[in-house]
Amino acid sequence: MSRTLIERRLTELSERLRDARRELAVADEQLNHLAGVADEARLRSLVSETPLAEQEYREASRHAEAMGRHRAAVGQTIDQLEQAQDDLLDRLIAEAD
Repeated sequence: MSRTLIERRLTELSERLRDARRELAVADEQLNHLAGVADEARLRSLVSETPLAEQEYREASRHAEAMGRHRAAVGQTIDQLEQAQDDLLDRLIAEAD
């Protein structure tokens, strides 16, 4: 693989990593918010002991769990992009030798 192609791929990976890290930051904020909403709904459910409060708690919990899964997926994507970046950097160094 030519040096120019490796550099181009590194630039693209860098942009994708930047975007993924931004997405992770947003997911963290949303997860914190949704976890707080689920905690409040749980407390309301315990205090009121009504079916509606229990349903609201289950729904809030599902949203928080879904965001947790999304956050984990974004984290995995970042790990994969970082590994690909490391591999390309290794190739670039090997080509320079």
